Amino acid sequence: MTQVSLETAAVERGAPAPQERGERTVFLLAHTGRQAAVRSAELVVQGLLRCGIGVRVLTEEAIDLPLPDPVETVAPEPDAAEGCELIVVLGGDGTLLRGAEFARASGVPMLGVNLGRVGFLAEAERDDLDKVVDRVVTRSYEVEERMTLDIVVRNDGHVVHADWALNEVSVEKAARERMLEVVTEVDGRPVSSFGGDGVVCATPTGSTAYAFSAGGPVVWPEVEALLMVPISAHALFAKPLVTAPDSVLAVEVQPQTPHGVLWADGRRSVELPAGARVEVRRGAVPVRLARLHHASFTDRLVAKFALPVSGWRGAPH
Repeated sequence: MTQVSLETAAVERGAPAPQERGERTVFLLAHTGRQAAVRSAELVVQGLLRCGIGVRVLTEEAIDLPLPDPVETVAPEPDAAEGCELIVVLGGDGTLLRGAEFARASGVPMLGVNLGRVGFLAEAERDDLDKVVDRVVTRSYEVEERMTLDIVVRNDGHVVHADWALNEVSVEKAARERMLEVVTEVDGRPVSSFGGDGVVCATPTGSTAYAFSAGGPVVWPEVEALLMVPISAHALFAKPLVTAPDSVLAVEVQPQTPHGVLWADGRRSVELPAGARVEVRRGAVPVRLARLHHASFTDRLVAKFALPVSGWRGAPH
């Protein structure tokens, strides 16, 4: 994880510094299937427009939002956020991951407002909307870069699919009644073969998502590493692995097993035929997250998971 100022990040991307720009624009993404998100979006739009900041939304979401005329609408293309200074996302983890797709494609930082349950990627809660608008208006936030994953699928030696992920890529069985037989590999050397429900390869950001549910460790975002976590493996040695950030992880689907399926961030999927090989490495393009708070990840972890800390006295002074 790399932390930089908003101005520095903009200059590094070749964008003009904030004071050199003309009209300021924020890209707003919301889960319009939730009434709370619709109401929250309305409040954010009103607050930004009052302060002279333009708002851009997706055409498909504008239909469900009560928007005034000055709001710009765009098609849901990867470059939809180009030219904006910030992406504000209102919703749960799924909506935040959708926002990450636009953030990665444009290099624009993403600020998440959690309207779901856990929301580890979110920086604010629904009760903080006034604060969010104020921080956006005054540019009172920092930007940190989060590691991503680049994914390549090979079949018979040929690349048949490429993707990326912010949280994780999972290789899973496609049929509930059959195990998926795989061989795992790190840096070109085999580690273990086993049958099970699959394997998760994750970033530190994704360590609190699917990898956590599969029994993997929680990794602080500042740690640069890759994770490989077996899912319900039927094996004596099928433990979570933490590797160097420059390692190349691979999962090979055994030829004798039924086909599997690859999921990237739980949003994009592709079928994996028997014999397919999935290679995972550190992504070339990070995702930028806007941060409002300086709270430690430890405090965030305790708050999000409601961990019991009663009895803690702290280090002696």
